Amino acid sequence: MEVPTENYEFRNIRERTSVTSGVSDDEAENATHTMEIESRALAPTDHGKQAYLVLAGCTVIQAPVWGYSTAFGVFQEYYQTHNTLKGSHASVATVGTTLNGVIYLSMPIMFTALTRYPRLRPYCGPVGLFITVGSLVLSSFATEVWQLIASQGVLCAIGSGLLYAPTTLYLDEWFIARKGIAYGTIGAGKSAAGVVFPFLMSSLLEKYGPQTTLRVWAISLCIMTSPLLVFLKPRIPVSRAVSQRPLSWSFLKHTTFWMMQVGNVVQAFGYLLPSTYLSSYAHTIGLPTIAGAILIAALSMASGLGSLIHGYLNDRVSAAITILVSSVGSTLAVFLLWGLRTEFGLLMAFAIVYGFFAGGFSSTYPGISKALKNEDEGIETGHVMGLLLGGRGLGFVIGGPISTALLRSSWSDAGYWGYTTVYGPVIVCTGATALLGAWGWMWDAGRRIRV
Repeated sequence: MEVPTENYEFRNIRERTSVTSGVSDDEAENATHTMEIESRALAPTDHGKQAYLVLAGCTVIQAPVWGYSTAFGVFQEYYQTHNTLKGSHASVATVGTTLNGVIYLSMPIMFTALTRYPRLRPYCGPVGLFITVGSLVLSSFATEVWQLIASQGVLCAIGSGLLYAPTTLYLDEWFIARKGIAYGTIGAGKSAAGVVFPFLMSSLLEKYGPQTTLRVWAISLCIMTSPLLVFLKPRIPVSRAVSQRPLSWSFLKHTTFWMMQVGNVVQAFGYLLPSTYLSSYAHTIGLPTIAGAILIAALSMASGLGSLIHGYLNDRVSAAITILVSSVGSTLAVFLLWGLRTEFGLLMAFAIVYGFFAGGFSSTYPGISKALKNEDEGIETGHVMGLLLGGRGLGFVIGGPISTALLRSSWSDAGYWGYTTVYGPVIVCTGATALLGAWGWMWDAGRRIRV
């Protein structure tokens, strides 16, 4: 069987340039020699056993990274109904907001640091796992809400972020032409966690309570994740002669980045509102409690499929087109399925359609990075991805308190239409932000028309 080859001469030139910038002549000579030797043995990109093993490891590791955050709603309900913590019950919701906010808002810092200092990447997995497991064990002893915020909201988020960041950076090396589908696959892994863990944690909480559940999860996480760390490895070995790489911030001068970032933040602003309120919305219109859990599970499953399909599409058309597909599909789902009727069948259709289209939005990030690279070849994918994830976190953090204010300003508390229920303003906000998620496409289309 013929083994695919690569143009190593071209790769050597690129690697020699990126690795030797900003170092002394002796270091540059040593680094160049080392990289030329290493490049001859590089594994192929986009296919092959090693690439697929890395992809599988990065996908499965999404479960320990996002598992607890996707199931926190179950813990929140338990804490609020069983009076096991001292402090305001309303403050328990802050734990989940803090957890997701810290994970996403720490991404720009982590991605920038790991792009500049690539030799730190192998240490992130073990350190992140240690912090995550330790935070869960500590939280099992919590007796007050602030202790839960510190352990689960902050420490667990930092550990999860350290586990997540290397997966994105390693995939950038292993997948080039099929980068979109690769990132879509790990997005599907995250969505799968959102389907399984809420039901699993709910069952454990009912039988054993939060203390035992958290300790069991911590032990399981350690056992499940430790073998996966073996697969988190770079394709291009980093020369020991170089301890850091220079970073280019030139993409901040490009209007393309800012227009895409605006749409990214706005879309994130409303993205979590359905998963946050769909269960309580179902209860409000008279559906049984199990209906809410089924709707959330359906939304998560559809989101996983959407991540894969949008990632596949992202490898074949521009990021702006993929963003348009995601935005239009999710907007129509909100206004036509969630807003018009209050029947379970239509709510299920909404959960599936919205989950599919909105869930695929973040799979466009590699395409955005590719578009920026077409304007400036010196741009690092990981650097851009970190800032996009940070923008997503900003949208999540802003969206939480504003959605609460929208519920208080509702224009009605009953009605056959979704718009006429207490959730009417939330529905309109979700649809509007989904549409404005296509801001990058709108700007790109306007630019082409002017030209």
